[in-house]
Amino acid sequence: MAYGYIEDLDQNVQRDHVSFTNRFGIKLAGDLYYSKDIDLRGSYPALIIGAPYGGTKEQGPCVYAGEMAKRGFVSMTFDQAFMGESDGFPRHVSSPELFAESFSAAVDYLGIQVPFVDRERIGVIGICGSAGFSLMAASVDTRIKAIATASLYDITDIRGMMKLDKKQLDEMKDELGRRRWEDYANGQPEYKPSFPDKPYPSVDALPKTDPITNEWNRFYAVPRGFHANARGNFTTTSQLSMLQVDALAHIDEISPRPILFVFGDIAHSRAFSERAYGLANDPKEKYIVKGAEHIDLYDNRKFIPFDKLEDFFTTNLK
Repeated sequence: MAYGYIEDLDQNVQRDHVSFTNRFGIKLAGDLYYSKDIDLRGSYPALIIGAPYGGTKEQGPCVYAGEMAKRGFVSMTFDQAFMGESDGFPRHVSSPELFAESFSAAVDYLGIQVPFVDRERIGVIGICGSAGFSLMAASVDTRIKAIATASLYDITDIRGMMKLDKKQLDEMKDELGRRRWEDYANGQPEYKPSFPDKPYPSVDALPKTDPITNEWNRFYAVPRGFHANARGNFTTTSQLSMLQVDALAHIDEISPRPILFVFGDIAHSRAFSERAYGLANDPKEKYIVKGAEHIDLYDNRKFIPFDKLEDFFTTNLK
């Protein structure tokens, strides 16, 4: 049983559970947020908000969607294919193509099924891993008019993250290939979750590991961000897809649509945003949040620059 949303819904915001189908025929589960006092006969800008890699719509996205709905944007969150309440089997399979496709499928839904959305004014906020996939989607889907990333992670940059030399890379590919034989023989892919099936009561109760794992646990493994549908990690052989794709390969083609890169000055992931910013063409902007670590931009209202996001999308979704 899922733990539910990590933040209570504001009394002035409506949240509707919705579903939509991607171009592969997989049904995705989503939530549509909008202010209760909007004119449903009107036409409003919309934002699609993607969860961190392995996360669900009930975690960080609900914080962003609820707040941006109060500020006049129709906001949509969703669970990725094979994740959460969305369809797709086997569970916990990851694919950059499918995960980027989800953003375009959400654009399909908003542009056809929600009559009070102006489909010429649709933007995206991608959090963590979704930031990379949203940029990948926007590089080919010109219906996405403006993109903001928060604590960007490029999950397809396995070579860079793991700092693999040729020998190590060959060994990894060999191991994954053999893993496919084992998965086939077992009738299901190997999946090793990163987080417990029940949250630790507090940060002080967490096991001590390396600094980055400690940081993930301070969100996903405690009541702050725990969700039963977000156990972390994906099937082992999902790494093969990430080795085949570069999510940022065509980021320069997003121009002249604008990109806003939001990240903390002490975030361990800062280099991903800096690299993506360097690869993108104008118009582009960096917004560095002082004192913020990576997970602060998941849910911490002290650090999430909602005023900046409102200004960026108001300006660029005219």
